[in-house]
Amino acid sequence: MLALTKSSSDKDIEVQVSDWLSQHWTADVANETALDPEAMQRWIVKVYEAGLAAPSWSRTYRGLELTKRQCLIIAKKFAEQKAPGAYRERYHLGAATVYSEGSADLKKELLPKLITGPICCLLYSEPGAGSDLASVRTRAEKFDQHYKITGQKIWTSNALDADYALLLARTNWDVPKHQGITFFIFPMRQDGVEVRPINQITGESEFNEVFLSEAVVPASYVLGEVDKGWHSFQSAIAHERLIMGQGITARRANVPEGGEPPLISIARRYGRYETSEDRQRIAQALAFRELNRLTGERARRDTARSGVSPLTLLGKLAMSRIQHGESALATDLMGNHSLLDGDCYPDAAGVNFDAAKAYMNSIGGGTDQIQKNMIAERLLGLPRELDVSKDIPFKDVKLG
Repeated sequence: MLALTKSSSDKDIEVQVSDWLSQHWTADVANETALDPEAMQRWIVKVYEAGLAAPSWSRTYRGLELTKRQCLIIAKKFAEQKAPGAYRERYHLGAATVYSEGSADLKKELLPKLITGPICCLLYSEPGAGSDLASVRTRAEKFDQHYKITGQKIWTSNALDADYALLLARTNWDVPKHQGITFFIFPMRQDGVEVRPINQITGESEFNEVFLSEAVVPASYVLGEVDKGWHSFQSAIAHERLIMGQGITARRANVPEGGEPPLISIARRYGRYETSEDRQRIAQALAFRELNRLTGERARRDTARSGVSPLTLLGKLAMSRIQHGESALATDLMGNHSLLDGDCYPDAAGVNFDAAKAYMNSIGGGTDQIQKNMIAERLLGLPRELDVSKDIPFKDVKLG
């Protein structure tokens, strides 16, 4: 591991990380990782062992206990060399949740696996429990040192590729709905797990239905406490909203780091950049992005300090507005060209893809409408919406 601490200067971090990369990220390694997934896996493990894959974590779990600002310096040095693997705990929801909510033994067992590779999907929403996740009916029954899981989940991103999942399941039906839920880290590669892709308007099948039939999860894989998983789940959903609030979603045409914002490029190409009104609209769109970034920084600091932050609700809702607004503005800037189709018109393909993709951010992680409800309640202090099922045993809650 690198000899870095919170007292290390920015210059010292830059020098040590640059020296480490010059020794390990050679041209041969870069070429090999680009062609061979196993070579990429070996590289990520090497980054983790150096303390650079999760530099904010405790040294007990191969971290360096650095501040967020110091971690970003590491990420920047890696980006300059086009080297993958640094500061992965920012975006690996499974690893981040196990780190914050798992037992010491569970962290020791799973963190090295999670942070160095496997995708972790989210088994939250159900056909009857989307906006109201506390109404989940997937059943978890304990047998010896395992739970058997039976139920159905829907709108699960990347379920086909995931090795693990964060799972909400009901373990107690005799208490009100928020009190009888347990949160698990769940192994996906097993009998009793069936994944069915859902075809989307973008042409992707990122979302899936997942059917669970007496699938097994060890009792030691509980995150937090049995029957009190709603509290543990809040830290995971807050982290997800932070990620979504920063727009960390798949996009067809990414701009190179440090390059010109896409809206400016489109305006130039279609002769709209010299119009003051259009420049003002572009400036406003970019200002929204910067404002959302700053709000996200505040939310991260609050989350690091107290575990949750209602500001994550603002960031997630803001990114929905940004994505819908930017795709509409780009369409307007392109005019009739946005109606063209085919490989010869990549701008049109990209803009139309982004317009359709924006709806994912408006639904995933909680719909915009639910976000507004929570902002009203948690940020503005307005009265909660009436929920007649909140305080009665869940077994007595009526379906439909």
